[in-house]
Amino acid sequence: MKKPRVCVLRTDGINCDEETFYAFEKAGADCRLVHVNQLRRSSEKLASYHILVLPGGFSYGDDVHSGKILAVELTSFLREQLEAFVDAGKLVLGICDGFQVLVRTGLLPNRNLGEIKTTLIANESHFECRWVNLLIEGSHCVFTRGMGGSQLSIQVAHGEGKFFTDPATLQEIENRGQVVFRYAGADGRPTVLYPANPNGSLNAIAGICDSTGRIMGMMPHPERYIERTQHPNWRRMPAGTVPHGLTIFLNAVDYARQM
Repeated sequence: MKKPRVCVLRTDGINCDEETFYAFEKAGADCRLVHVNQLRRSSEKLASYHILVLPGGFSYGDDVHSGKILAVELTSFLREQLEAFVDAGKLVLGICDGFQVLVRTGLLPNRNLGEIKTTLIANESHFECRWVNLLIEGSHCVFTRGMGGSQLSIQVAHGEGKFFTDPATLQEIENRGQVVFRYAGADGRPTVLYPANPNGSLNAIAGICDSTGRIMGMMPHPERYIERTQHPNWRRMPAGTVPHGLTIFLNAVDYARQM
């Protein structure tokens, strides 16, 4: 098929849209930067795209709560478009602020718009902007196909990234295999301890997906490591090393090509 079309959604306060655009473009997609107002006035339609991505940043200044206003906007004014997009089996990716939006729309964890079952609250430390290690779980997630059991080095940049929910919901997420990423220590094992876990997330959770594996949210920023030279230790890496973040975008584009 032709290059999958990616809608990189933007609004006031989003500041990782161009990096995310570049990452998907590098992975072989046809990208568009689409302002939420273009969707609201129907000059753009979600139905025209194969992948919807909610980039990182501080949408609407994180007023009220991180991701809250954009989540309300999506569920209030774009509910039908969003439901049709998801029901068509298309992909949705939320990064950092985008992850916060997805949990506040209800798309994660249960794909039920308006039902908030999980949240991302203030870090137990402070704002964290640095590289962390992630362990990839062997889940059914489209974005990490073939990557289960491996580790990634990825940057985080957030002040409200602690994954939190009630015990019953947490157990459901674990039982259904919806955890995609966990913060890992130097030994490669999941940890809730600082500094390897930068925010104190329950069960070291750094990213989850829905039951289909087609909707994923993650706090770390894969779009910040799609060129080898972006990593601080790139000179010590073997030639031909694929940037860890790029693999996530490649998987998404490869899946969308088969739709």
